[in-house]
Amino acid sequence: MLLRSTMLKNILEGIQAYFSAFELLNKLKLWKYFAIPILISVVTAILVFVSAYFLSAIIGDQITSLWTFDWGKDVVSTISNFIGGAIIIVFGLVIYRHVVMAFSAPFMSPVSEAIEKYYLGDVHTDAKFSITLARAIKINARNLFKEILFIIPLFFLSLIPVIGIVFTGLIFLIQAYYAGFGNMDYTLERHYNYKDSITFVKQHKGIAIGNGIVFMLLLMIPVIGIILVLPLSVVSATKETVKRIHQ
Repeated sequence: MLLRSTMLKNILEGIQAYFSAFELLNKLKLWKYFAIPILISVVTAILVFVSAYFLSAIIGDQITSLWTFDWGKDVVSTISNFIGGAIIIVFGLVIYRHVVMAFSAPFMSPVSEAIEKYYLGDVHTDAKFSITLARAIKINARNLFKEILFIIPLFFLSLIPVIGIVFTGLIFLIQAYYAGFGNMDYTLERHYNYKDSITFVKQHKGIAIGNGIVFMLLLMIPVIGIILVLPLSVVSATKETVKRIHQ
């Protein structure tokens, strides 16, 4: 019971951290760091949606071909196209997040560092562009693999009428966790190695989930969400991560 209470408290704190994100972004003049990451985010999002448009029909046709009967062919085709689109969107969104987080890492690290300096004073770091990028790719590749591994069975279970909503909710929470994980790692890279960072996030998974929930909801806002998601989520994740590292 205590564990559940702590988890819920951490989730709420992860969400509440967004309330001061705009203030920090403006106060520390951090917007300049987000130009390239926002460009990466927009381009990747366009590629995902274009892929969904063209590939959904292809996947739908492949699913329809499994139906060997003439009766109900049109209905099966419609459902198959919907499933094909859903597959591309769900897994495209997963790939989108990890690609954006990995390649934005060298630009997000200075943001995280500036926030930590604001709260704690001088922060020493020897991180270089190539080292930061390599670590981010390693972390996100690991998270991408694990996330897809969890989501594949849940996706097909989510297609079950009525009870499928439960599995859809689980997919959302898993995506939120790994989104928050990526945002927290921009700070963790200065303090922990690869393995210890994973351990830290597991110990504070409520913060990761809370941060990721808002991250996922922001992505649902057309255009604006893609632009604001990184600035707001990285700032809020850094604030909570720094607090727990130095407790």
